[in-house]
Amino acid sequence: MSAASDVTQLLAEWSSGDKNALEKLLPLVYDELRRQARRYLGGERPGHTLQPTALVHEAYVRLIGQRDMKWQNRAQFFGVAAQLMRRILVDHARARGAAKRGGADGAIALPTPESVSQPDVEVTTLDDLLTRLAALDATQARVVELRYFGGLTIEETAEAMDLSPATIKREWSMAKAWLYREMGGKPT
Repeated sequence: MSAASDVTQLLAEWSSGDKNALEKLLPLVYDELRRQARRYLGGERPGHTLQPTALVHEAYVRLIGQRDMKWQNRAQFFGVAAQLMRRILVDHARARGAAKRGGADGAIALPTPESVSQPDVEVTTLDDLLTRLAALDATQARVVELRYFGGLTIEETAEAMDLSPATIKREWSMAKAWLYREMGGKPT
C-alpha cells in the first residue's frame, strides 16, 4: 500500500472514531506538514519569530480539533492543513502589527510566471486579497490556497476539490492574474 493510500485509510478510520488511527497518522504526515510550514515561512520576513515546528504543531492541534470533519483523502487533509497554517500566520502577523505600532506584518512573494514582475505583499494584505477573491470566485480562492499555501500539485488540487486538472489549471491562471493585478504586478 502506498503512503498516500495509507494516509487516506487512516483518515477514514480516524473519521470513524478510531483514535489509534490518529497516532499512526502523525508519522506519515509530519514531514509533509513541515515542508508546508517551511514553504510558508520561507516567504516571510527575516527573523520571523514563528518556526516551522511551532507552525506544524499549532496546525496539527487545530487539525485534530476538527471533530466533525469527514476526511476523504490525503489531498483534502493537506488542503485543510494549508488553510490552517495560513490562518495561523495571518493571526500571528496581525497580533505582531497590533503589538508594535506601525510594525510591518512581513512581506511574502507570490510565485510568478516569467512574464510578470514579482510584487512583494504583506501576509495580511494577501489574506485580504484572498477574501476579496473568494467573494468574486470561491473556486479560484480555494485553488490559490491549495496551490500556493498548501503546495499541492495541479492533480492533488483537482482531487481535493473534485474537479478536473484542466479546470484547476484554468482557475489557477485566472486567479494569479487577478492577484497580480490587485497587487500592482506589471508585465515585463
